[in-house]
Amino acid sequence: MKNWALILGASSGIGAACAKKLAESGMNIYGIYLRKPQSVIDELEDYIKSQNVEVKFHKMNAMNEEKRNDVINNLKELGKVQTFIHSIAFGTLKPMLSKSNEPTLDSKNIDMTINVMGSSLVYWSQDLYNANLLQKGSQIFSMTSSGGHRQWPSYGAVSMAKAALESASRQLAIELASEGVAVNAIQAGVTDTPALRKIPGNEQMIEYANKHNPSGRLTTPKDIADYVSLLSKSSNSWMTGNVIRIDGGEDIIG
Repeated sequence: MKNWALILGASSGIGAACAKKLAESGMNIYGIYLRKPQSVIDELEDYIKSQNVEVKFHKMNAMNEEKRNDVINNLKELGKVQTFIHSIAFGTLKPMLSKSNEPTLDSKNIDMTINVMGSSLVYWSQDLYNANLLQKGSQIFSMTSSGGHRQWPSYGAVSMAKAALESASRQLAIELASEGVAVNAIQAGVTDTPALRKIPGNEQMIEYANKHNPSGRLTTPKDIADYVSLLSKSSNSWMTGNVIRIDGGEDIIG
């Protein structure tokens, strides 16, 4: 049976970097994306194919249960999922309280953000498990940030989602440990991606990280992909239930 990497949010940023790196290591790629010009997808697909692996991209909302079932059924025909990466960046960026009549978070905003960026990890993992697509040595990675325990203006709903994502990762780690499947959250440092550029005040975040990161630069998508690829090559699941910081030491300096 062939091994595949299933990547949610595979079209740009960390997800795309992981797709490329895992393809370079010989893993077949199944990428899920929501919004990206077809030319971008074609270019990414061509690169992955050039690594002599198979690739499939599927445009869909990751919360669409019917389409998720279609992907799961397709994967059952292809092989096993060695690596599952949850790298979805799609949420509402508004303050909780208004001091100048600007829009604030409502229940729809919060529920959508937590479901898409947090709870969807659970639903995809459940379906992969129930379909027997995971195997001993499979690795599951969720992409969190320091926003799971640190606040920025207008980041409240995403921060809540990241905290939920980390909690779900720990719970899945407990329940999948007996199956030999590892589940870890990756906490990237400030990374200049399209998702970051949508956060109000991102210029100040980038400036602060560049100035204070002990390594003297921002985290790059390649930094994350290098470690994900390295861990994906291992069949050892003993490292599980962690929030793994890949940030050049950024978080420990505050």
